[in-house]
Amino acid sequence: MNELKNTEREIYFFRMRLIFIGVFVFFCFALLISRFIWLQVVKHDDYMLLADENRIDVVPVVPNRGLIMDRNGVILARNYSAYTLEITPSKIKQDMDTLIDNLAELVDIQPKHRKRFRKLLEDSKNFESVPIRTRLTDDEVARFIAQRFRFPGVDIQARLFRQYPQGDSASHVIGYIGRISQKDAELIDEREDAANYNGTDYIGKEGLEKSYENLLHGTTGFEQVEVSAGGRAVRTLSRTPPMSGKNLILSVDIELQKVVEEAFGDRRGALVAIEPETGDVLAFVSKPTYDPNLFVEGIDQQSWNELNTSEDKPLLNRPLTGAYPPGSTYKPFMALAALELGKRTPNQAIADPGYFTFGNHTFKDDKPGGHGMVDMYKSIVHSCDTYYYMLANDMGVDAMHDFMKPFGFGQKTGIDLEHERSGLLPSTTWKRNAFKKPAQQRWVSGDTISLGIGQGQNTFTPLQMAHAMATLANNGIVMKPHLVKIIEDPKTKERELTVPKESFRIPLKQENIDIIKNAMVGVVKEGTSARVFANTEYQSGGKTGTAQVVGLKKNEKYDAKRMAARHLDHSLYIAFAPTDKPKIAIAIIVENGGFGVEAAAPIVRKALDYYLLGKRPQDKERKDPQPLPKPQSDMALYRSDTEVKAPAEPEPGPKPGGETLGNKD
Repeated sequence: MNELKNTEREIYFFRMRLIFIGVFVFFCFALLISRFIWLQVVKHDDYMLLADENRIDVVPVVPNRGLIMDRNGVILARNYSAYTLEITPSKIKQDMDTLIDNLAELVDIQPKHRKRFRKLLEDSKNFESVPIRTRLTDDEVARFIAQRFRFPGVDIQARLFRQYPQGDSASHVIGYIGRISQKDAELIDEREDAANYNGTDYIGKEGLEKSYENLLHGTTGFEQVEVSAGGRAVRTLSRTPPMSGKNLILSVDIELQKVVEEAFGDRRGALVAIEPETGDVLAFVSKPTYDPNLFVEGIDQQSWNELNTSEDKPLLNRPLTGAYPPGSTYKPFMALAALELGKRTPNQAIADPGYFTFGNHTFKDDKPGGHGMVDMYKSIVHSCDTYYYMLANDMGVDAMHDFMKPFGFGQKTGIDLEHERSGLLPSTTWKRNAFKKPAQQRWVSGDTISLGIGQGQNTFTPLQMAHAMATLANNGIVMKPHLVKIIEDPKTKERELTVPKESFRIPLKQENIDIIKNAMVGVVKEGTSARVFANTEYQSGGKTGTAQVVGLKKNEKYDAKRMAARHLDHSLYIAFAPTDKPKIAIAIIVENGGFGVEAAAPIVRKALDYYLLGKRPQDKERKDPQPLPKPQSDMALYRSDTEVKAPAEPEPGPKPGGETLGNKD
């Protein structure tokens, strides 16, 4: 009986164990099934997306940067493709120097490449690829590909590069692009179009490359690429093509630009040529120049030091930011002001003794003994300082300021380059705002007199002088000066003018304009520049100018032979031609060039000969620029590289018993 009971009990426990196991197994299967349903049904879309993201990589496709051409279609900036060897720091497990040493066995890597790589590495993010070598040869590409398995995190990429085929010509106009720095990246992140720079390594740094960055850059496309477990691209699944940047067609004539640059030689200075009727900038010369190609891939330290420490300041954009006294080139505008404001008539003459006395101060003319009887025509043709000393004293500083301002003197022109400088057109309001002490804020009457001959506080950019000359040549119709004439769509070839109409008109009497133009023609025919423009096949008008760099002591005479090179006067000239319907207006300054007729006027003659007649200087071929001569003085006293600031102490009128020398044109 006990045996039977034990058997039944064992069967009972056995069945209970089976039931427990069955329930447990069922529960486990239920969990698996529920999990399966959760993953495959409920979360299907989410995990499918994650799977695709692991399998598919979205790769940005950088657009072709827009081309830059001159007014005749000559290419000034273009693109070309080449292979680069790039390292992604986040994927590198070994020592970086060891890695580069190993790569150097396959690809030529020089010390300069290593230095540039280190600099770029500091500016880049850890997950971005950084080039160690650019523009690889076919042999180098083949050698690396055969050994690529040895270098995880290193790859070859096809990249677009920028090239400036004209070299150092018009470099201050075109500017250059460079690799996006950390600072650039921070600024891009703040922009609304930040996503448009995904995959982009370069951005405009200077010149038109910078000011037209938004148009030149284009629109970034993208590709969906299937990748392997090792991160290698397998195939392209879909593609949204990029849109190339807009092309820029400049107003500049690059051949005219080269003629002027060659005419300058090793001298420092600036020239701006403008088409009066349209505002097209035909030439925009700043000497010395530099080669923008040096900056595209990051300039080496030696080249940078040479450019940045040179006393000749090749990186300085002189037409845009250089501020100079206009000298006697200011006189035609002073004469026009006198006519318009009723201060003088054309035939009204003065007796010029060779000086003008104001209080105890004597303002000397450049011609001892004076010019005799001088009317307005003779005052311009022979550049009589005394005439304009007296005129300035009669007009007053504020009347001069108000008349000159619409011509653009001391005002930003709005040209399509960044960092334009305003210069200084003085007035009583300017002096009150420039100084803090009441004694310094008071305008002294003696300060006015030197303004009449373009000296004193007058400081203008060469661009402003050319703009004023173009406005006068265009009979008071103001056209905004511009370097980009047309913006072109590279796909549709649609074109858009950047400056389609005039800005405004200065209310001037045509008879007064004609009087001034006729006197400027007289300068060329019988005046200070007659010798330079003898036997021309066109008629032009002009005005020479000379601006002092350093002051002279009482009774001290200007002797160019005994002065340091950088203490010589600046040489200036303004011109327009042909006189019946001007096609070109020019302003030029040759730093420390001496008299205006000696250095500046001959360069203008060459520019006009080429632009109007197609003539080039005889027996001269374009050559690579030679190293600039070492300056004779350590002092750089010209004002072109410093802001015009109010002096710490007031600048009262002429000291009692002192002398001021006139312009030597």
